[in-house]
Amino acid sequence: MCAHRSVVCMDDRVTELETTVSELQSTVRGLTEELVETKDRLRELEAELDMDAVEADGGTVVEATTETSIDGGDEEDADSPEFDDIIVA
Repeated sequence: MCAHRSVVCMDDRVTELETTVSELQSTVRGLTEELVETKDRLRELEAELDMDAVEADGGTVVEATTETSIDGGDEEDADSPEFDDIIVA
């Protein structure tokens, strides 16, 4: 393909890779922004849901959780010793 011009071929490949990296960085940036917006919207919806639950219960505060453990079990399972070394970011 580029046997007689290996330096030029390598320069083209480097340029191509730099372009790909730039495109991937833009994609990650856009997806990160979308994730942040989605999390904000989720918090808003959860707050509305909590307010609806309070209103439906005649003003009594009802504690609702939307968090579940990784395995889908009770949250108490997350406090067991087997999960002590797991760090969640």
